[in-house]
Amino acid sequence: MSDLRKEIMDKLKSGDYNCEKELTLSVIGGKWKLIILWHLDKEGPQRFSELQRLLPKITHKMLTSQLKEMMDDGIIHREVYPEVPPKVEYSLTHLGQTLMPILELMYDWGRMRIADITSPGS
Repeated sequence: MSDLRKEIMDKLKSGDYNCEKELTLSVIGGKWKLIILWHLDKEGPQRFSELQRLLPKITHKMLTSQLKEMMDDGIIHREVYPEVPPKVEYSLTHLGQTLMPILELMYDWGRMRIADITSPGS
């Protein structure tokens, strides 16, 4: 857990914290979390190797870290199937699904901003 996330969680547990925006950013912040959430929503449950293929520039260590933080925050679920070899899938929890309207708005805003920047005469 990053220092910022730990600090926020400690303050929340002690009742000494009430900045909703900072909490939200600590849960979805970082280079990869939004993209991971987007893929889990749009493409359904994914295995670790499938996520790596979808995110070719992410390192194994970073993907592991991001998935663990999101599991700790309750926004994704890790399901281990009793098979040989073991099958593990990651999916959005109900709480994770509640973030998707926010991500959709961010996607729309980004698409609109890209169009503004790249249109002739900008």
